[in-house]
Amino acid sequence: MKAYVFPGQGAQFVGMGKDLYENSELGKELFDKANEILGFNITELMFNGTDEDLRQTKVTQPAIFLHSVILAKTLGDDFKPEMVAGHSLGEFSALVANGALSFEDGLKLVSQRAIAMQKACEIEPSTMAAIIGLDDETVVKVCAEIEEVVVPANFNCPGQLVISGSIKGIEIACEKLKEAGAKRALPLNVGGAFHSPLMEPARVELEEAIRNTTFSKPTCAVYQNVNAKPVIDPEEIKQNLVAQLTAPVRFTQTMENMIADGATSFTEVGPGKVIQGLVKKVDRKMETAGVDSYQA
Repeated sequence: MKAYVFPGQGAQFVGMGKDLYENSELGKELFDKANEILGFNITELMFNGTDEDLRQTKVTQPAIFLHSVILAKTLGDDFKPEMVAGHSLGEFSALVANGALSFEDGLKLVSQRAIAMQKACEIEPSTMAAIIGLDDETVVKVCAEIEEVVVPANFNCPGQLVISGSIKGIEIACEKLKEAGAKRALPLNVGGAFHSPLMEPARVELEEAIRNTTFSKPTCAVYQNVNAKPVIDPEEIKQNLVAQLTAPVRFTQTMENMIADGATSFTEVGPGKVIQGLVKKVDRKMETAGVDSYQA
């Protein structure tokens, strides 16, 4: 079975999507439509902006979504997913790719999500850190023992987990996790504590937007971040999308479950090669590929 996977925040780069705009009529049409929907010229920032421009959450998230989704749409008949998944933001790309969401509704939700997350970050200073070379169970246990807000946020692959929380909580956790045997505990240059209880204001805001959006029955199952299980029921998809903002991204478990359910190859659609690398950490023999530019 062919699995298609979609990257999340952090995969952006200046110039992303420009080849799609210049070489595909459909690509140009969708990018122009995106500028109208968003109310600002995101294509100018994507194609000719600076790294700083692209790092703004309100720009980053729709930019990565657009690159992934427009790439998938320009693949035409070559794009036939039998299962899909996305990392955090990438779950929205996956849901447009499998027909659960329209392009327009997906982009509106991603934009609303990004702005809500940005606002939540401004309410309370917070951050994230990558923990390398320690088993998940130990990381979960150490975080639970700290009185500050600090939780596992991204289960990326065996031996790589990102934690999220208050500035003080992350500082304490990094020290304790190094003492517990982590090879590295690296604070990340992010705007706030994504996938933690500190995103609750954003969750409340996004819940209303998702509730008012039409979701269709998808063409294939989406393996969602919150439970790493295949879902096709639109109502369940909506509930899991809302929960995703304050819950951890269970990507290690997602890849394991997709492989157990018959995935024979993983194709990453969108900027970068991060997810292909994560798949290889779960199963070195698994076939991986990437689509990150216009396919003539």
